[in-house]
Amino acid sequence: MMQDAYQQWFDIEKETKTSLYRKTGMLWLEENPADQLLQTEAILKKLDFKCKRYETDEFKVKYPMLNYGNNYKILFDEEAGVLKADKCLRALQDLYVQYGGTIQDGCQVTGIEPGPFVRVMTKETIYKAAGIVITAGPWTNKLTSPIGLKLPLQPMGINVCYWKHTQKFHNPYSYGVFPVIIHNLVRVDNSFHDIYGLPSEEYPDQMKLCLHTGTEVDPDQRDLNDSRWDVEILCDYVKRHFPLLEPKPSIIEKCIYTVTPDHDFILDCHPKWPNIVIGAGFSGHGFKLAPVVGRVLSEKILGMKPSHNLRPFTIKRFQTKSSL
Repeated sequence: MMQDAYQQWFDIEKETKTSLYRKTGMLWLEENPADQLLQTEAILKKLDFKCKRYETDEFKVKYPMLNYGNNYKILFDEEAGVLKADKCLRALQDLYVQYGGTIQDGCQVTGIEPGPFVRVMTKETIYKAAGIVITAGPWTNKLTSPIGLKLPLQPMGINVCYWKHTQKFHNPYSYGVFPVIIHNLVRVDNSFHDIYGLPSEEYPDQMKLCLHTGTEVDPDQRDLNDSRWDVEILCDYVKRHFPLLEPKPSIIEKCIYTVTPDHDFILDCHPKWPNIVIGAGFSGHGFKLAPVVGRVLSEKILGMKPSHNLRPFTIKRFQTKSSL
């Protein structure tokens, strides 16, 4: 799916004449024996993505703004980069309208009534359709539970942290100098977490560095979540590994992941109503696949054969945990 996603984003860039993707490369780090990193390397090579392994001395020369010991394996994915999320959303919306779609922004759905024709109730009106696709993120169960389907989805409140660099004349974590970075399985007490970072762009001279998990949250009360355990972990991490960043974040924003138990998506039909298709549980890594996901969901609702194998994304895999 990822190969297809690259091509679709490039096609969207061409059609909308908008720059959406910035190639930066990506560093993967993991402490030895680094089993997960080695699996990633094998997959990248199998898919013919360009990647290389850094030796410790070479890595230290190339990235003096980082501080990691000799007990790491380090992989560089040459093809990776960053999608400009706001521009991507605008481009997709513009294309949707261009091809005849209508966006009803701010129109809250209050209920769904299944049947040969599905009725979608909102505060303003009722819509009727031969089929619908539900992509409601952390609100998915609020729509599907009343029609007999409770999915194992956990909304997680994420603290999105930005960190200022300390250098006077140049930014060592800027685009063109610094890549995306993912540190697999960072040990914190008795648990392991992934940490990721992006070069400075959204805020001048500030790098984005976040924990890839958070705290369980009600999506309607997202901003009431004041948990900071993840920020404390990141502060300690920055002190140890990012010597040219200030040790505390200058900006903290909030977002929500909708997480499944296996961190894979749900792309499937309602078990009783095949004219209700659900896309959910993207677990913090779905945005980059949005064009591909949109296509396979549309194929399912139109009764077409999906262009990708969707067996890993069925509801059935959670049979013991889902209320069907």
